[in-house]
Amino acid sequence: MRRRRAEDTTLGQLLISENSIMLSLLRPLLAVCLCLLLPGGQGWNPGYSNGFHYQDISNGNGNGEIYFNGIRLHVDSPQLSVSATRGSTVTLPCHYHYEPELSAPRRTRVKWSWLPANTIHAPASPEAFARETEVMVAMGNRHRSYGSFRGRVRLRRSAPGDMSLVINELQLNDTGRYRCEVIDGLEDESVTVELELRGVVFPYYSQKGRYQFNFFGAQQACQDQEATLATFEQLFTAWEEGLDWCNAGWLADGTVQYPITVPRDGCGGVDIAPGLRSYGQRHRLLYRYDAFCFSASVKGTVYFLNNQTKLNFTEAVQACASDGCQIAKVGQLYAAWRLMGLDRCDAGWLADGSVRYPITKARANCGPPEPGVRSFGFPPLYLKFGVYCYR
Repeated sequence: MRRRRAEDTTLGQLLISENSIMLSLLRPLLAVCLCLLLPGGQGWNPGYSNGFHYQDISNGNGNGEIYFNGIRLHVDSPQLSVSATRGSTVTLPCHYHYEPELSAPRRTRVKWSWLPANTIHAPASPEAFARETEVMVAMGNRHRSYGSFRGRVRLRRSAPGDMSLVINELQLNDTGRYRCEVIDGLEDESVTVELELRGVVFPYYSQKGRYQFNFFGAQQACQDQEATLATFEQLFTAWEEGLDWCNAGWLADGTVQYPITVPRDGCGGVDIAPGLRSYGQRHRLLYRYDAFCFSASVKGTVYFLNNQTKLNFTEAVQACASDGCQIAKVGQLYAAWRLMGLDRCDAGWLADGSVRYPITKARANCGPPEPGVRSFGFPPLYLKFGVYCYR
């Protein structure tokens, strides 16, 4: 019995000794953990301070809340919507500053991201930001651009705090919502700027007749005519400016709509107010409609080729080539009419086999009393007309 008690005493002393050793080994780790858990997380690196002060205060319910008390970062833009023409250089303004003002510059990181126009359905939300594409990231003199923006974007930096984005060679698909985000330590503030292209919306249908395009066919048809599928905002603007078309067409967001300025039977009814008639979202493969395309400014020139004789389609293509150019596309003709004032009361072939002519000043023997691009549809290719060329 005495021997067993002695063994138990020895074993207890060994356990106490081992626990003491483990505790002494864990004490530095516990100190590090406690240091990391201090308010502001500053303890782990006493040599670093980001200039901000955070205070941990209990809210009375046992839940800790972090309150900020100190320098504030502000990011803003004097212009929340910018419009430009295709091929031009555009600046999306973004500036940041601190309150109170700092006596010395700070190291900040700037990120520009982009939400394409065809994905915008509502005001900015966290879900929308998750779909954003990075455009450019910059810190100090180092910067990197991404995707289709690579080599086309830079920061203006015209003054301290100026992080405005400059985009060169503006493309049709560059429209959408851009976000300027400035990051300084734990501070992260941002502002969004909408980019729109000045251009024209036009309805487009297939040579085979009405309602031949599924969504992807409509996309391709617009691209073939130097255009893109119009956004809801672009179609709405066109309706406000007088576009009236009683045939439904695809838009860039996958919805099917059409604009009516004069209510009538067969176009939603006479009892429905003017506006955009919408079929909502449609299956992009199964359903077939026309398309609403959007064309912006072109760098070249569209002109009617002065030729002594009328031409069939094949002769028209060859005539433009002989003049050192190419036969014009529908989107180019619409852009020249709307943005450059092209006015010609002569019907001419276009690249898709249609025959049209642009009128900016309505007059007798030149179609309806309103300005617009008149269309003869898709006549047989052997018939003879003039031709519109693009240089």
